Amino acid sequence: MTFFAVENLGVRFGGVVAVDGVSFEVKQGEVYTIIGPNGAGKTTIFNLIGLIYRPTSGRISFEGRELEGAPHHVAERGIARTFQNIELFEHATVLQNLLIGRHRHRRTSLAEEILFLPRVRRAELAQRAAVEKVIDLLELAHHRDSMVAGLPYGVRKVVELGRALATEPRLILLDEPSSGLNPEETDDMAFWIEDMKKELGITVLMVEHDMNLVSRVSDRVLALNEGRVIAEGTPAEVQSHPAVVEAYLGGDD
Repeated sequence: MTFFAVENLGVRFGGVVAVDGVSFEVKQGEVYTIIGPNGAGKTTIFNLIGLIYRPTSGRISFEGRELEGAPHHVAERGIARTFQNIELFEHATVLQNLLIGRHRHRRTSLAEEILFLPRVRRAELAQRAAVEKVIDLLELAHHRDSMVAGLPYGVRKVVELGRALATEPRLILLDEPSSGLNPEETDDMAFWIEDMKKELGITVLMVEHDMNLVSRVSDRVLALNEGRVIAEGTPAEVQSHPAVVEAYLGGDD
């Protein structure tokens, strides 16, 4: 069974073809990265996977079943996501934001929660313990009770990653995880991506522009240009591909 597959995926907005017949497979346990210039269709593919957009053609399958329904059904299937533009509750604490990521694991009823029955108390302790593991992994203990609105941008990026990890995904979509980060923060991000793969067993599908980060953490890379696949292979193979050099890395004219 293929872990994750995109088959002949296409979408158009009016007369604009944003994604045109894209196909690829992601193996369980790997870091698979999509690169390409601005407007190549990278984030559009993530929005199609997240069921924010509906494809004009093709299909997306995860663990042998087609992805369908509403965006929250994607999370229920075990897929989490971060965004280019950070999506957090800014007037809540770091801990509260991470606890929101545990929502899909709640099994208690509204009536049980209103009465705060022993089952609810046990569940709350379990949710808190799971979040504390993420806080320790991402070294967020110092910011646990801080309001997100007052945190530096780099820390907020880590909090968003933490909320995604709190869902205990089997597949995580990272949309430009190094965007806006300084070199030290990007280095930390690389370590965490490696930990997700090796320590947590999470498969990573990433969109990224920083080629140093791509080369460091990726098992395979897919290059897009104008909504079409132009190369696929190891980071070294893709970076040296003539079409990628011309379209993405800036070839000599």
